[in-house]
Amino acid sequence: MAEEQFQNDIPVPDDLKNNIFITSLDKLYNWGRKRSMWPMLFGLACCAIEMIATAASRHDLARFGWELMRASPRQADLMIVSGTVTKKMIPQIVRLYNQMPEPRYCVAMGACATSGGPFKEGYNVVSGVDKYIPVDVYIPGCPPRPEALMHSFIKLQEKIEKQSIRTVRWYQKGDEVSIPVPMLGPDLVDMRKANEIKAQAATV
Repeated sequence: MAEEQFQNDIPVPDDLKNNIFITSLDKLYNWGRKRSMWPMLFGLACCAIEMIATAASRHDLARFGWELMRASPRQADLMIVSGTVTKKMIPQIVRLYNQMPEPRYCVAMGACATSGGPFKEGYNVVSGVDKYIPVDVYIPGCPPRPEALMHSFIKLQEKIEKQSIRTVRWYQKGDEVSIPVPMLGPDLVDMRKANEIKAQAATV
C-alpha cells in the first residue's frame, strides 16, 4: 500500500525503480559513523600491548572500518584508554578528550582503566577513568584479549545505531555542551583555579 502510494505521488522512471532506497537520516548517518570510526591510540600499560595485537592483520579490524588509528585527537572520534591511569596522567587524558570533535566516544580497556585494577589502593592511581570522562563501553580483564576489544567495538556500534540526531547532545541548539572537568585529588592542582588558590593561600 505504501509502495503504491509512493509510486502514485512521485513518478519513478523504469530504469531507476530498482535503484531507489527509502530510509531515515538517522539510519544513514549512524551507518556511516559506525563503519568509519577513527580510534586514538592511548596506551598506558599492559593493555596497550593487547590493543596493538588487535590492530594486527590476524584480527582484521578493517571489517569494522576501524583500522585507521590516529595519533591526534583532532582527527579521532574514539579514545581507547588502555592501562593504568595515574593522577599525573589524568589531566592530559581529559585535555585530549576535550580536543576530540563531537561525536566522540570512549572505551575503558582493562581492569585498571575501568576501576583501578590491582593498583587501586595505590597512592597515585585513579580508580577508573569514568570519574573524569564519560565512558561508553567497559572491557573487563587484566589484560583483556583482542577478542574482548573487538567485542567492545561491536557493542559500541550497536549503541551508535540507536542514537538519533534529534536527541544527541552535540546537535542540541541553545544548550551548552558540558565539558568534563577533572576531579583532581589533594596532590594535584587545577591550573584553571590558580588565582583562587593563590587568594586562599594569601589569607592563611
